[in-house]
This record gives sequence, C-alpha cells and structure tokens, in this order.
Amino acid sequence: MEEKKIPSSFRDPSGFVFFKQGVLYRQINKSYQPDFELLERSGFIKELTDNHLLVRHEETSETGLEPEKAYKVLKPVMIPFLSYPYEWCFSQLKEAALLTLEIQKRALAHHLSLKDASAYNTQFMEGKPVFIDILSFERYRENQPWVAYRQFCQHFLAPLALIAYRDGRLNLLSRLFIDGLPLDLVSSLLPKKTYLKFSVLSHIHFHARGQKYYADKQIKNQTRKMPRLALENLILSLESAVKSLKWEPKGTEWAEYYDHTNYTAEGFEDKKRIVDSFIQLINPALVWDLGANNGVFSQLAAKRGAYVIASDIDPAAVEKGYRFVRQKKERNILPLIIDLTNPSPGLGWQNEERTSFINRGPADLVMALALIHHLAISNNTPFSQMADFLAKIGQSLIIEYVPKEDSQVKILLATREDIFKEYTQENFENVFSKYFTIDNKAQIKDSKRTLYLMRKKNS
Repeated sequence: MEEKKIPSSFRDPSGFVFFKQGVLYRQINKSYQPDFELLERSGFIKELTDNHLLVRHEETSETGLEPEKAYKVLKPVMIPFLSYPYEWCFSQLKEAALLTLEIQKRALAHHLSLKDASAYNTQFMEGKPVFIDILSFERYRENQPWVAYRQFCQHFLAPLALIAYRDGRLNLLSRLFIDGLPLDLVSSLLPKKTYLKFSVLSHIHFHARGQKYYADKQIKNQTRKMPRLALENLILSLESAVKSLKWEPKGTEWAEYYDHTNYTAEGFEDKKRIVDSFIQLINPALVWDLGANNGVFSQLAAKRGAYVIASDIDPAAVEKGYRFVRQKKERNILPLIIDLTNPSPGLGWQNEERTSFINRGPADLVMALALIHHLAISNNTPFSQMADFLAKIGQSLIIEYVPKEDSQVKILLATREDIFKEYTQENFENVFSKYFTIDNKAQIKDSKRTLYLMRKKNS
C-alpha cells in the first residue's frame, strides 16, 4: 500500500496524519517541538489517555512522510470507524462538546490551552467520544483570550441550540458549513425566547453581533486582555450553556417504530432468531445496519463480536439508539444519522477532507431489514440500483423482502398510483442474483416477509 497523507491534515503546520503500509501514523513537525515537549513534561498526555479522554499514541522509529520536517512520529490507536458531526445525534454532539471543554479545563491546569475547538477533533470509540488531535494544544499565554472560543460556538453550541430550540434535523447544516455554523445565521434562526436565555444571548446572539460589527473594521493592537480567572469563567459559562440544552426524541415517524410494527410477538422473535443465525454464518468484524432505527438488530451483531454502524435517517431514532449505547455501556455500536437516498458525500477541499459514507466501506456485512419497500416505493429506486449500491458497500448482505400484500407496503401505496409492476419477489431474486449469490432464505413466522442471506459475487 502506498504512503498517503490523510487529506484533512493539510491545514495544520504542526504535523499531519498519514498511512504507510496500511498503518496509521501521526508526524509531529519540528515547529511543534517546544509545545510537544511541554505536553510530555507536564504529564498532560498521560492524564488524558489514562482517563480515556485522548486516544493513546505510541512513539515509533518511523522516519515520517516528510522526514526533513519531522521531530517525532507517533502511532495512534485506530478509531474503528470515522464519523462526522453532521452524522451525530444531539447527545453525541453534546457529549463531544463537554469533552472538549473538560480537556480545556484540564489543559489550563497544566499551563496549556486548546488552540482549536473543532468538532472534527472528536471521534467515537467504545461507545463514547474521545479526543484524537494531540497537536491541538499550545502553551497558555497570560491575559490572552481563548483563540478557540468562536470555533467552539460555531461547531458545538450553535448546532446544539438549533436542535434544542428548533428541530432535530438542523444539525445537517453542519454538512453545508464544515468550518462551523455562521453565528449570524444561527441567531436569525433561533426563536425570540432565546434572548431570555443568558447563555444563548451572550454566546450566540451577542457574539454574532460582535462579529458583524468588527467584520469590516481594522483593529491593531487592541486585543482585549483576558485574565486567567476570566478565561476559566468563560469555559464554565460555556459548559453551563451546553448542559442546559435539552432535546427529547419524539414525534417522528420512526421514533416509536418498534411499538407499532405489524409483526406478532412470536414473529418478531423469529425474525431476530433468523437474523442472528445468518450473522453467525458470516462472522463479520464490521457490520453496517442500514435503517437500523434504535438498533434492536444491531445489538444482535454486536453480541456476536462485530463492530456495528447503526444508521438511520431519523434523528430521534438515532438519539434513542445512542442513549441505549450509553446506558448499557455498549462498546461495539455506533449510531449515526444517514439518509441512504442522500448519504454523506465527500466534502471540503477537493471533496476529500471528509470522506463520503460509501468510501468508508466496504463492510463485511450489510443488513437491510424492513428497508427495500421504502426505497422502492417512497423513493422510486429500482431493484437494480439497490443491488448495485449494496454490492458496493458490503461483502455479504442480510436483506428482508416485504411483499405488496404487507400492511406497511399498502400504507405506502394508499396515496399514490401503483406503478411498481416490477416489485415482485421473483424479480427481486432475479435482479439481486446478478450481484449476489443467495446462500439462504427464510420466511418470518406469522408474516409474508422473507429474509435472505447473500454473498457478493467475486468478493
């Protein structure tokens, strides 16, 4: 495998992340040597890693991708699956925000400070957020304001406030503004009642006005001094603001899906039994559960040792799934908000800074349960398009065929003309057989639905 610098690393002159022969490394440049030596001497890195706040890094003898610039090369622990803030539910974003503030508080105790507060410096590992950028720290400078304040508000506080006060889907704005939501835009979208909330008033509304006021003014040597105590109070104020924001997952089509299915209790248990038996036959390491809702079937794969990406279009369902992960301390499930009809694309400079959802595959196993009728009828997606997509993202497939006689399909067809003449089980098998071999199939008890186990041809 060729040596390759990670595309998102080009912005930081302190170093970068790269792959070499399939191994991930982080090069620390000589320009960052004084700050890194301070990090090591202070014991700060050890404190963060021992408390599972920072991914562990191992020093290596590797020369680096740009050896003339290199001071050290570290080998970080690999994150099981990269995800991005616009794919996170409310609680994931909130916990990532609180992690960032906790790290800043601990940094100040070591006479250090975060020089950036990007949400992309956080990933999820073993069911909770963890900081990944060891180059984000610098020596604390007395009376200097926190340089990462604006970025924290744009990356964390602004989208959290929009979700809490407006709509759970508004976190998708972070996909349009990958450098953080413009505070003037957020201020205009928030309801007037937020002017009565001091934390939102000061950190978003007044902050946005201040940015607008100073945008076209040249300011020289007029940086406002911020004593250490004022900085500490600012961090506490931000922490209080984040903690005060609440959002309850309810009122959407899928939030209570499993409370209103047309499976009998015996049929639902039979479906779980069949899916579990298929998972055992594949024995996958990485599973993508598409349309996972709150993750009932993801849990089956996780119990078999797989790492599971439990994706769903509905923020409320994903929020419920993540709350389950945190409550049960589930280490092998990562719930994400993904719309399969419009999955996360490649974003940023040259569309490479943030990798598309598809290019983060393929998975060993893809599960598409109670899904294809929504894609076929609600989105007019032909079986050929589905099969091609699923073959791109997975080596094996567990898929559920839902016939037109099913009550859920009848609901979808109730308000539209049935133009789906090719939506038959025979055609489904014929089309998917061009991409997959059908290893097994089983009809779910008390149901006309059929589960299939397929393996991609030539995989």
